[in-house]
Amino acid sequence: MEIAKEIEVNKYAQNVIDIEDLIVVFNSFDLNEKKKYLNDLLFFILQSKAKDEDIEPAIEQSKLRKTYTPCVLIQKGVATHNLKRLLELPENELNKSLILLLNLFKIAYQKRFETEKVDTYKWWYWDLSDNKNIELILKNYK
Repeated sequence: MEIAKEIEVNKYAQNVIDIEDLIVVFNSFDLNEKKKYLNDLLFFILQSKAKDEDIEPAIEQSKLRKTYTPCVLIQKGVATHNLKRLLELPENELNKSLILLLNLFKIAYQKRFETEKVDTYKWWYWDLSDNKNIELILKNYK
């Protein structure tokens, strides 16, 4: 995932931008780009150490019906093989997968945010509402 898109995902986790901003970008992708984006998002979820206990709050925050396929699948647990099944759904289900996975990421991310934000080596926990931090991140990743 491009650094600018990584920043946007982490901004969402910090409540700096709305989920709609990410959905608009996601919907501009072709099918392969959507699947790559979701796969990268899975990596962020695993890095954030999401737990099975985060699933129900993620479904609630997503405002998706529990009967939607992505919600049914994720209830089996956050193990990688379960999450990857969300990427194998038909294209018309991928927006639901995106919304659900973004909410799962946000929950796991916020649990770690307070302890990790002091780590100068982990830019994704910096204050991403500060444009100076964004400029520094982009400068270091050119």
